[in-house]
Amino acid sequence: MNVADTPESWPVEAATTNFTSWLLSVRTEHVRFPDNHSAERIVASHPGAVAVVALDGDDRVLMIRQYRHPVGRLLWEVPAGLRDVDGEPLLEVAQRELLEETSYAAREWHVLTDYFTSPGFSTERIRVFLARGLERVPDNGYQREGEEKFLEFGWVPLDEAVSLVLAGKLHNSATVTGILAAHAALMGSGMPLRPANSPEE
Repeated sequence: MNVADTPESWPVEAATTNFTSWLLSVRTEHVRFPDNHSAERIVASHPGAVAVVALDGDDRVLMIRQYRHPVGRLLWEVPAGLRDVDGEPLLEVAQRELLEETSYAAREWHVLTDYFTSPGFSTERIRVFLARGLERVPDNGYQREGEEKFLEFGWVPLDEAVSLVLAGKLHNSATVTGILAAHAALMGSGMPLRPANSPEE
C-alpha cells in the first residue's frame, strides 16, 4: 500500500464568495462527489505560513511567548510568519521571520515537515524548518509592531518541550508539530532530513 497524500480535485458545481480580508477569503462551494451526489463545503483561502524550530548547541528550542487574541491566551510558540510576499522562497521567509522575531540567524537549515492546519475547511499550509548554528544579530533594523512589541523569549530543552506538548501545556499547532518532528528526527531515528529548498509535495 502506497501511503502518501496525492492531489485530487472533485468538480465544483457552484461557488459564492462570502467574505474577503487582507488575510483570508471565505467561500461556499457545492462539490459533486464520485457518486454524483453533492454537498456544500466552506473553504477559507489562506496564504499559508512557515515556522522554525531553532536549536542551540545544547538542543534547546528558542521559543517566543505571544498574545493570541482569538483564543484569549499567551502562547509559547516557535518563531513563525505568513507567506505574505508573492514569490518569496519559503526558506527566505523562514530566515526573515527568525531574524525579525528573535534577532537570531542560523547557518544550517533543513525541512522538518509540511502540513495543512485544518484541511476540512482551510487551505492554510505550513512548512516547519529546523535551524541550527544560531548566531545573535542584535542590530537587524526590524521594528516590532502590534502584539510583537510584547514578545517574551525563552530557551527550552527539546526533551522538556516534548514533555510540555504531551502534557497539553503547549497549544500552537506549528509548535507542537515542529517539536515532535524535531525530537523524532534528532533522537536516534536515523531518518534523513530534507534539504531546506525541497519542493512542497
